[in-house]
This record gives sequence, C-alpha cells and structure tokens, in this order.
Amino acid sequence: MFYRENGQFKSSYQADQQILGIRQDRWFIYGLLAFAVFAVPMLASDYMFRAILIPFLIVALAAIGLNLLVGYCGQISLGHAAFMAIGAYAAYNLAVRLPFLNFFVVLVLAGLIAAFVGLLFGLPSLQIKGLYLGVATLAAQFFIDWMFARVKWFTNYSPSGSVSTAAIEMFGYKFDSPTERYLLVLFIVVLFTLAAKNLVRGHIGRSWMAMRDMDVAAQVIGIRPMQAKLSAFAVSAFYAGIAGALWGFVHLGSWEPAAFSVNFSLNILFMIIIGGMGSILGSFIGAAFIVLMPIFLNQFLPVLGTLVGFTVSTAMVSHMEFMIFGALIVFFLIVEPLGLARLWAIGKEKLRLWPFPH
Repeated sequence: MFYRENGQFKSSYQADQQILGIRQDRWFIYGLLAFAVFAVPMLASDYMFRAILIPFLIVALAAIGLNLLVGYCGQISLGHAAFMAIGAYAAYNLAVRLPFLNFFVVLVLAGLIAAFVGLLFGLPSLQIKGLYLGVATLAAQFFIDWMFARVKWFTNYSPSGSVSTAAIEMFGYKFDSPTERYLLVLFIVVLFTLAAKNLVRGHIGRSWMAMRDMDVAAQVIGIRPMQAKLSAFAVSAFYAGIAGALWGFVHLGSWEPAAFSVNFSLNILFMIIIGGMGSILGSFIGAAFIVLMPIFLNQFLPVLGTLVGFTVSTAMVSHMEFMIFGALIVFFLIVEPLGLARLWAIGKEKLRLWPFPH
C-alpha cells in the first residue's frame, strides 16, 4: 500500500535501470540529502561537526572502499588503514611540494597514488586466498607504518614525525569553518558513493561478484581473475586514499604515522561486518555504529555505574568498547552474516507486502 511499486510503470530502459527503482526510495534519499545539506548546518554544533559528522562521513567512504574489495570481490584485507595513510601522506607531500595545485586535484592524485600501491599489494591475491591473503595485507600494513615512521622524506624531515596541513583552498575559496568542511566532505562522499553504486551495477562489479561467489565458474564464463582482483584492489585503495587525505586534512589537521594503525584497519573491517558486506548502505550503517557507539558508552556507562554504586573509569570504558565490539562481531557473524543492512532490506520487504502476511 504505502511502499509498493504497483502503478509505477517503466517506459524506457533507462527508467528500468534506475538506482532507486521505487518512487518512495527516491523521495527518502532526496529528503535525506536535503536535510543533510540545509537542516544539519543550522542545527548541528561545532562539536558535532568535528567529533561525529565529519569523521562519520570520512570513515563511511573508507568502509565503502573496503566493502568493494571484501564484500563485492571476496578478497580479504586487514590493512585498509595503510592505504588511507598512503593517501594522507601523498596529499601532504603534494600540497607541500606543489603548493599551486588545487585541493581537489591533490585529492584525486592522492587517491591514484594509493590505487597504484594497492595494485602492487594486490598481486599476492593472484596466487593466494583466504587467511594467507589476509596475512599478506597485514604485512602491507606493518610495512607502510614502518616506512612513514622511518623515511623522513615523507614527513618533510619533521623531527617529531608528525605533520601539519595548511588551510584547505579550492577554486579560490578557503574552507575554514566546521560547517564548510562538513559540506565539502558531504559533497565528496555523495559523489563517490554514487560512483561506487554505479560501478557495482556494471560489468566490473558483476565480475567482482562472480569471483566472490565462485572463482572457477567465473573463469569458465570468461572473467579474468587477474583483471577482476587487481581492479578491486586498485579501486578499494583509491577510495581509501581519498578517505585518508580527507581524514588528515579535514578531520585531524595534523597527525603522525600511528594515526593509521592496524587498529584503524580493524575498525573499518568491523564496520562492514556489522553494517553488511556487499552493501553500500551497510558501509554507512556500520560507520555510524562504530562512530556513535564509543560516544554512547562514554555517556551511558558512567551513569550506569553511578546507579549501581561503583565508579566507571575511562580505561574501563575503553575496555568495554573492545568487549562489546567483539561480542557484536561474533553475534552478527553467527546470527546475521549480512549485517544490519540485511535487517533494513527485510523491513522494506515487509512494507512491500503489508498488510498481507509473509
């Protein structure tokens, strides 16, 4: 009744191939974007921009990149934050050594450099798979962490190893306030989300999913494993490089190599496990969950401790975060391997069949 495609006729091939085929979905997305662009800047505080909204959008973009590799192509990666570091340091060096470049050009070049590195570290996927591939990508994480910590050229010979970025300027306009930076990140994330959604619906995305489901059958029908796997690693690293550059320039402003540690890689992996592998929407749901959960626990656990009569320290809150994340990952892997995005899809199917039983 309320959520049906009945009566929404398609009169052309283009209309039939729309990303959002149901009119209600389009209304919802248009309304959500309008709220994000017009209402959020008026309602949100500077703290919300800096601590919640901007980090959420950036890590959601990184999660989309990892989801393209793990969820759509079926290749395990435990070093996604390393490619974010590549993008961040590439953008920093481009901005320092070529200051005349526009920030958007710097962003794209940083993503392309990360894609090239991802292509190199994707070569082992042609011979190994599963746990062994995960170990290979973890080795990439440790190698890149060591490289940025020890090779001083990447940090412009900074004595402390940390780097600081200049003001963000694009087309002669400086993005100084948190609101302006939020809108900039929002525009970039929406643009690359749309690109990712179209990519997985095309022949490249279909070749990835064929390799994920059964690589032998994919080869039989003419899909080249080298092309499919390496393209997945390159595109995933490109998204990670863009996200890393935004994380460094927009969110942090200054950072050191430890900002892109293996813990960061695991957090991004947790996002797509909880949100849903093989789902663009799941990347956003998982990112929101991972960003908001620590804030919720920091507010809720001390209050709960006060009610039951004991003091909850900051260290205990940190330990509880790891315990809860671990328990949730085990829960989702057992109960709902497709994550929260699958629950959303089930809810939509219920609405499409309502009021009839299913």
